[in-house]
Amino acid sequence: MAELSFPPGFVFGAGTAAFQIEGATRADGRGPSVWDAFCAEPGRVEGGDTGEPACDHYRRWPQDVELLRRLGVDSYRFSVSWPRVLPTGAGAVNRAGLDFYSRLVDGLLAAGIEPAVTLYHWDLPQALEDGGGWRARETAHRFAEYAAVVAEALADRVPRWTTLNEPWCSAFLGYGNGVHAPGVRSGTPALAAAHHLLLGHGLALGALRAAGVREAGITLNLDQVYPATPDDEGAALRARTQRNLVWTEPLLRGRYPAAEADTWGELIERQDFRRDGDLAVIAAPMDFLGVNYYTPATVRTAPHREPDPARRDATDNRFAHVRDPRARHTAMDWAVAPDTLRELLVGLREEYGPALPPLFVTENGSAEDDVPGPDGVVHDADRTAYLEGHLRAVAGALAAGVDVRGYYVWSLLDNFEWTYGYGKRFGVVHVDYATQRRTPKDSYHWYREFVSRHSARS
Repeated sequence: MAELSFPPGFVFGAGTAAFQIEGATRADGRGPSVWDAFCAEPGRVEGGDTGEPACDHYRRWPQDVELLRRLGVDSYRFSVSWPRVLPTGAGAVNRAGLDFYSRLVDGLLAAGIEPAVTLYHWDLPQALEDGGGWRARETAHRFAEYAAVVAEALADRVPRWTTLNEPWCSAFLGYGNGVHAPGVRSGTPALAAAHHLLLGHGLALGALRAAGVREAGITLNLDQVYPATPDDEGAALRARTQRNLVWTEPLLRGRYPAAEADTWGELIERQDFRRDGDLAVIAAPMDFLGVNYYTPATVRTAPHREPDPARRDATDNRFAHVRDPRARHTAMDWAVAPDTLRELLVGLREEYGPALPPLFVTENGSAEDDVPGPDGVVHDADRTAYLEGHLRAVAGALAAGVDVRGYYVWSLLDNFEWTYGYGKRFGVVHVDYATQRRTPKDSYHWYREFVSRHSARS
C-alpha cells in the first residue's frame, strides 16, 4: 500500500476516560457518581461489574505514562473525574483529587507527551443527579464552576481542553432509553438534558477562556448515516437529527435542527427548558471539534416501538438500524467500514464550510475478542487492520482539504466498557484485571511504528 501523508504538526495520540480506568472509587475523598450508583443496581451491567478495580490507574499511572512514552504518541487524552475534584458536584474542592491530575500532567510533560483534558466523560456526581442531573438547568452552571476549578489548577500546563465527551450518550442513553447511567427512561427530559449539556458546554467554554486556556472545544460521536433504500430518506434524516444535528446545528449555526418536529413530535413541543439567549451561549466559537467514530449507520423506516405516545422516549424516532451482512463486525457487532469516516469528515466540511472549526478524531478503535496466545501476547490482526483502514480514511479526508489536526486511538488500555463491564476489550494494551499486568498487543507495536514514521517528532 502507498505510504500515507499527514501534515507537519499532526497530532497522534491515545485516549482513556476516568471512570473506565481509574478505580479507587472511594479513595482520597472521591464522591459517588451516577455510574457508581448505576453499577450497584442489579442487572444494569453485565457480570455485575463496577468501576472497581478497573485498571487501578489512580495508583498505577506512572506505569501507564511509561506505556504512552514507549508508544511514542504526541498527546494523551484523558478525562477528569468530576466527583474526584468536587465530591458533591459543587462547593469545597477535594485537593487530593485535584492533585492527582496535577501529578499526572507533570508526569506526561516529563515524558514529552502533551496532555489533553476532557472535563466530562459521563461521571456526573450523584449529588447533582439527586437534584435533577442534566434535566435541571442548574447542572449546566455547576459544570461551568467545575471547569473553572480544574482550569485554575491545570491551564498553565494543559493546552487542549474538551468540555463534554459524547453528550448524545449522556442525554439519550442516560435520560431517554435508560440503558446508561443514571438509567432514566423518559421522553422530554432527554431533550432537556441535551439542551442543558449544550448550555453547560457554552458556559464552561467561557470559564476556560477566562482561565486562559489555549484551545477549547467539544467532542461528539457523530454517525455517517445511510438510508437502506431511497424510500428511507426520511428515516435517515430523523436518524441524523437525533444523532448529529441536535448538536451540530446549535453549536455551529446557532439554531435548532429543522427536522426536530418530525423527529420528536409532541416531545419537542414541550420545550420550556429553552430560554432566550441560550443559543448565543451554546454557539460561542470553538477552537476545534472532536469527532468520535467507530461504525456507520444504515437505517430503514420503522413504526414507533412504543404505540402509546405518552410512553415514548426520545430515541423512538421511527427508524431502525439495518445490519450489513457483507461487512466484518467487531466484538461490539459494529460493522467495519473505514472509508465512511472519510465521508463523514468531508461531509462536515461541505455542510458547515467556514463555520466548521478544525477537527480532531478524538476516538477511533475496535473491540475484539482478544485472547493472549501461548507466548502471552495478544496477536490482534483485526484491530491492526481496523486502525490502518481508519488512519487511511483520515489521510483521505486531509487530501480532500479537510482541516483534521489529529487522531487519538481508543483506547490505550482495556478497561471498564460501561454496560458491558469488563467483557469488551478496546485497548492496544491488554490488562489482566486480576493481576493488573499490562501487556502491549501487536496493535500497540504497529501503532508505535506508524507514529514513528509519520509524527513530526520523529
